[in-house]
Amino acid sequence: MLTVKVPLSDELFDNSTQKFVDGETFELQLEHSLVSLSKWESFFEKPFLGPEEKTFEETMWYIEAMTMTPDVPPDVYRKLSQQNMDEITKYVDAKMTATWFKAEASKRQTEIITAEIIYYWMISLNIPFECQYWHFNRLMTLVQVINQKNAPEKKLSRAELAARNRQLNAERKAKLGTSG
Repeated sequence: MLTVKVPLSDELFDNSTQKFVDGETFELQLEHSLVSLSKWESFFEKPFLGPEEKTFEETMWYIEAMTMTPDVPPDVYRKLSQQNMDEITKYVDAKMTATWFKAEASKRQTEIITAEIIYYWMISLNIPFECQYWHFNRLMTLVQVINQKNAPEKKLSRAELAARNRQLNAERKAKLGTSG
């Protein structure tokens, strides 16, 4: 979860201390999750993960969909600073996991991924529904891990198989002290 302090007023000058003090702020708690993504897709009726850039309106609506803080006055969203927007972007883009994957040649994605497709993956992979509230990138990493662990072992090519057999034969010859 991300907590963003939204400035509602500028710095004020305190005459008694002769110092500038921060103005009023509002704490906004945000969660980038499958639930937020699903709300956004329900409203705009298009895939959130699609190739199109989000408009300003779509981005602001997604921030509202991510909001966990109850009863947020509408003007809070209009007061988001550039620093707030940068924080939110950094949070949405964050990996949120220590898991990493070996780089593979990327396959061209032909299927359009929507919230319902991801819910289908969760059901198919027996991922509990409470994971829909996880940071979205963490959930997608879990889906990828399960898919990799469940995938059949990759068959070796003829060249890889021959190289492995040569190595095993050499190790056996060395261990037994024979020439062949």
